[in-house]
Amino acid sequence: MGVKFNKIVCVDHTKLEDWAIEELQKYSEAEVEVFKDSPDSEKELLERIGEAEAIIVSWKTQIPKSVIEKCSHLKYIGMACSLYDDESANVAVDFAREKGISVKGIFDYGDPGVIEFIISELIQLLHGFGKNQWRKMPVELTDRKIGIIGLGTTGQLLAEALLPLGADVYYYSRSRKKEFEAKGLQYLSLEELLKTSEIITLHLPKNTKLLGEQEFETFGSGKILINTSLGLPFEEKAFVNWIKAEGNFAIFDGDGGASLSEDTKRIDRVISHKKSAGWSAETQRRLSEKVLENLKAYFN
Repeated sequence: MGVKFNKIVCVDHTKLEDWAIEELQKYSEAEVEVFKDSPDSEKELLERIGEAEAIIVSWKTQIPKSVIEKCSHLKYIGMACSLYDDESANVAVDFAREKGISVKGIFDYGDPGVIEFIISELIQLLHGFGKNQWRKMPVELTDRKIGIIGLGTTGQLLAEALLPLGADVYYYSRSRKKEFEAKGLQYLSLEELLKTSEIITLHLPKNTKLLGEQEFETFGSGKILINTSLGLPFEEKAFVNWIKAEGNFAIFDGDGGASLSEDTKRIDRVISHKKSAGWSAETQRRLSEKVLENLKAYFN
């Protein structure tokens, strides 16, 4: 294995900082090519990649099998975004690896901002500091029954933040996390969690659909739903029926609400923000560092 790629291309707006691009240059024979927008078509994407051996891509651009098949020089795909599994990834990860291409994603770079968003929005809604107030009287986070659906990094950090505030925290996840149960979290089945919780917060991989008509019915009214997942982990029609019930509120950041229809966003008690909660100066620095770490590790 050499110590450089023939060329590295950032095929869309990866948000890598300038210093990170300079670092990338040390690993590229040709000048690193940096695009600041998403390609309009597969043809344009293929033109951008050309004969490059390495590409960096954000979550916004799909790198399907058809592209990978045509890029015979490709040795490395660096994802400037999270990589949970092949199903939720924007890159055909398993296929690329079958072709001998190394695919690396990053983790834990935007989570602290998401936690700050959730706590901030919840406090505003519970106390009526903004234009909405959950109940007639302001209430505290103390003793609130909060269910976390998906106990990955974001879910774990949220649990760590909520427990000292006196909330009763429950979770549902694909796998049990005994170390968090020892800290005071209680594992419940999805049905039990929906019945028990006053507030649920969703932290699931893209393309996961977990809640439908039946689940929203179980969750009931006078409740709060928070979604900061990429995409909607529920059926929108079922959500619309639920949000119209008395006392229900929903909170979305820019990522969590991006797939909602404009009509749904306009419904009373849907609190929808345009900004992504996970994006900050610190996020951008961590993203840049982690993308570089992965690329450097390829040569070691």
